[in-house]
Amino acid sequence: MKTIGKVCLGAAAGLALAGCSQGFSAAERETIRSGGEGIMRVLTVDDRSDSLTLRRKSAPMVEGMERADDYETLRRRMLATVQDPENTGVGIAAPQVGILRRMIAVQRFDKPGEPFEIYLNPKIIEYSAETAPGREGCLSIPDRSGEVKRAQRITLRYRDEQFAERLERISGFTAVIFQHEIDHLDGILYTDRMERELRQEE
Repeated sequence: MKTIGKVCLGAAAGLALAGCSQGFSAAERETIRSGGEGIMRVLTVDDRSDSLTLRRKSAPMVEGMERADDYETLRRRMLATVQDPENTGVGIAAPQVGILRRMIAVQRFDKPGEPFEIYLNPKIIEYSAETAPGREGCLSIPDRSGEVKRAQRITLRYRDEQFAERLERISGFTAVIFQHEIDHLDGILYTDRMERELRQEE
């Protein structure tokens, strides 16, 4: 958002956890590692293959994946991508960089310092009845924005980066970001929820 497997098992797994993929497929590992340590390529609706990927539902993160080297690389590169000075966002979902896993990064405007934080298997379990329209953009839909009506408060259940389950109530603009990013995990784009015509930004 802009302005706005299988697990390693057996005795061998215990010997070298750092080298274990912990559920990432070979194709996922290739995507995570491609292009070095910098920003990742953001999939966009302007490319047909990318667009089809963005419409797919993501698989859950499996316990143990958060301890793998590939996870740390993905985490670091997603954060670098969403904070790229040439194309800055306030949130990003793993499918946007070609990894169909339920993992998002969100800027917490409701916390001191407005940090980016990582959320695994996030699920909104309650939406407020109160909604409000707001203009949204998306790193995967370049140079466009549109108005979307979103709940103003949500209750979020997720796994943190130690895979502990958490429950949190979030409101305001940060709640909107979560709704936008979690939609990506189900193949939903903000344009699917728009009530007004998409506009080309100046």
